[in-house]
Amino acid sequence: MFEVLASYGFFGGGEISTLLMQFEQMGVFSYLLPFLVIFALVFGLISQMKLFHENKSIPPIIALAVALMALQFDLVPRFFAEIFPRLGVGLVILLVVLILIGLVSPKDASSIYLVYGAMIVVAIYILVDVAEAMNSPLADLWYQWRGTIIFVTVFILIVVFIINMNKTKQEKTTFADVANGLWTRATS
Repeated sequence: MFEVLASYGFFGGGEISTLLMQFEQMGVFSYLLPFLVIFALVFGLISQMKLFHENKSIPPIIALAVALMALQFDLVPRFFAEIFPRLGVGLVILLVVLILIGLVSPKDASSIYLVYGAMIVVAIYILVDVAEAMNSPLADLWYQWRGTIIFVTVFILIVVFIINMNKTKQEKTTFADVANGLWTRATS
């Protein structure tokens, strides 16, 4: 009986699995989708910068050239193949964190710092995992400086939390405000 069910696609993903495998063999995931993402991002950025006011044909030409040149070597398809599955897992982890915080925490401002902390941890994990998978020297840099990076991140979150303890909603300082202040002081 199970052989009959398997032949009709009830096990192993069925037609969707077959369709996705065919898309993979045709290069949809390796070339077409990365091309579309890069084209859309470059075209959107150039259009928003409004560099070519009168000539509307230049931004799509530049976006097309950049997207095609990005796919010239295997780096972009490999990078996309490494980062997007991990990003999906990271988003699921953040969703679980948000659900758990919503279940156990009152709806006050302090719970947002737990979400910020979880987002930073997940983002760092995803970036380090991708860098390691692509044999990038950034993975070695992370392993060398991870203690410092974690300490600075936790320290900034604690400072923001302490600053906001007695402030009203309109006066609150965000993590981005503190990070921008530190960056301005460090670069000046």
